[in-house]
Amino acid sequence: MALETEIRDALGSLSPEHLEVINESALHAGHSGDDGSGESHWRIVVKAAALDDMSRVGRHRAIHTALGQDIIGRIHALAIDIQ
Repeated sequence: MALETEIRDALGSLSPEHLEVINESALHAGHSGDDGSGESHWRIVVKAAALDDMSRVGRHRAIHTALGQDIIGRIHALAIDIQ
């Protein structure tokens, strides 16, 4: 299964109203953290009511928890934009 699909499935637990999963790995080819997989750098744009009453840190923690250690362990960089 592609990592993008795994990320989308995992974040489904937050019941997002809007979710974009953007692979930015090509922008970092040859840089530190580029493992050659083409799946090392990601950006998530999300809007979810489940995140509304949380602090910024709490939102990021909730996203990391939803993704789980398996997915987080395979990502070098994760940018999170919360709407």
